[in-house]
Amino acid sequence: MNNKRMLGSKVLDVLQHIGLIIVAISTVVAVGIEVNTMWQARTVTLADLLLMFIYLEVLAMVAIYLRSGKLPIRIPLYIAIVALARYLILDMKGMDSWRLITVAGAALVLAVAILVIRFGHIHYPYDKDEGGH
Repeated sequence: MNNKRMLGSKVLDVLQHIGLIIVAISTVVAVGIEVNTMWQARTVTLADLLLMFIYLEVLAMVAIYLRSGKLPIRIPLYIAIVALARYLILDMKGMDSWRLITVAGAALVLAVAILVIRFGHIHYPYDKDEGGH
């Protein structure tokens, strides 16, 4: 039974790594497409830069996971905040006041969540055996 469990675990690890490689390759392709779009337009907007930042954060998240086997929960939260900021920048003129307040409030909630997580990690660290994803 233990051999089956070990084999299943190894198969899942391999599939996880394949998935991460697919995410990384897809992200690099997306970066290339975005750079090409900026090159053809002969301009770089703040929205373009924020999108590039999102791509870099995704690559950093993959690298950290491949290096340590752990996914810091803060990175997806950072990505979400940047995505909300990009959404605000792109669609602000077409938004009504309530939608603007809602999107800004969502970014604030995410920022507070990051602070709470940081506080928890500093004041209530994981035991070495727990891992701390």
